[in-house]
Amino acid sequence: MKRKQAYPYAILLTLALLISARADSHKVWTETLWPQGPPEENGLTGDEVSGGCIGNISTATLTIHLPSADKATGSAVVITPGGGYRVVCADSEGEQIAGILVQRGIAAIVLKYRLPNQHHLIPANDARRALRTVRHHAQEWDLNKNKIGIWGFSAGGHLASTVSTAFDSGQPDSIDPIEHHSSRPDFSILFYPVISMQEGVTHGGSRINLLGAEATDELINRYSNELQVTKDTPPTFMLHAADDKSVPLENTLLYYRELAANAVPSRLVIFETGGHGPGAFKSNPSWITVFDDWISER
Repeated sequence: MKRKQAYPYAILLTLALLISARADSHKVWTETLWPQGPPEENGLTGDEVSGGCIGNISTATLTIHLPSADKATGSAVVITPGGGYRVVCADSEGEQIAGILVQRGIAAIVLKYRLPNQHHLIPANDARRALRTVRHHAQEWDLNKNKIGIWGFSAGGHLASTVSTAFDSGQPDSIDPIEHHSSRPDFSILFYPVISMQEGVTHGGSRINLLGAEATDELINRYSNELQVTKDTPPTFMLHAADDKSVPLENTLLYYRELAANAVPSRLVIFETGGHGPGAFKSNPSWITVFDDWISER
């Protein structure tokens, strides 16, 4: 009986935290990620399909949330919402998460990345560009360019783990000064992430939308991020619910094992219930204490 009473209380507590976070006063604006046009197109045309989850995205944007000066820590996080690489759920896994971060003095940059439409390079190029852009504006936005992380959810977690395992130190010869900066996140946060593209483990829709129905073994292995972890992969915080029916827990376990094997500092939170999506953390608010402890170390 006590368990049944605690469950709705947990949801209400987390919702209260989200609401208070969103009410926090801070500076917000949106800008285009590639103002001169992206280096490649994803082939999508027409208007975006708007809503809590946005579809048909062909223009990437950043929505920048800067905390008030009295709270600012100098850290920042690029947020990559989920949506199966078919949509971008920019509200529940973007704007609401930004509120949690700015309340803690952390700048939040919500990336509305272009959908791949089976152009597999595009989402990761957008995420790397977002990290470079934040570093490029670090002085202007009062940030420490060595404290820039990434936080991804579901397919956005696959995107975050992709740029956490495949990054570069910058392109010093580029005529674009933004490209001079590193694309490596200093830390990464992965909530119920798609990690692997391997059959039986992956989320099928995410794999098809990113790689196509006839993806080669080479491409599948390339985007199975548990195979890409090295000692240079950034410190990682992971959260997953054991009863997730959409993205198997094994995704997180595979990645965590490789982080441990490579001595990458990492923390793993697994809840017995919560399913897939925001319910995984909204119904289990105890993660917030663990997260606050971990993020303060970063």
